[in-house]
Amino acid sequence: MGLMDMVGGLMGGQGDSKAALMQAAIGMIQNHQGGLQGLLGQFQSAGLAEHVASWVGNGANQGLTADHIQQALSGDQLQAVAQQAGLNPAQASQGLASLLPEIVNHLTPNGGMPDASALQQGLGGLLGKLMG
Repeated sequence: MGLMDMVGGLMGGQGDSKAALMQAAIGMIQNHQGGLQGLLGQFQSAGLAEHVASWVGNGANQGLTADHIQQALSGDQLQAVAQQAGLNPAQASQGLASLLPEIVNHLTPNGGMPDASALQQGLGGLLGKLMG
């Protein structure tokens, strides 16, 4: 399943919410201290290093649960994503659990971290697809 198909299947038919959550997730990556690497470090520090390695690597992605999202993100981070997406924090957690592994996988197609330019290009491409 492609990333845009994943966005299409999130949260049962709430198109505007799905698009808003995707935008909020991309914004979270762009605005995170250290960018994508900083965000993934936060997940690693929360005990999810194997999950992160699977998203960046070339194999199958290990999934997340809403509890994993709540474990890794601060309450302020989760609240900001939820507010931007027009969701409550529980809905945002569930949506991010489905979406974040796919976003990271998309941004790391060769099994390595992108440089800043490639990251911005990848994020811009995701937003373009979302808006297109």
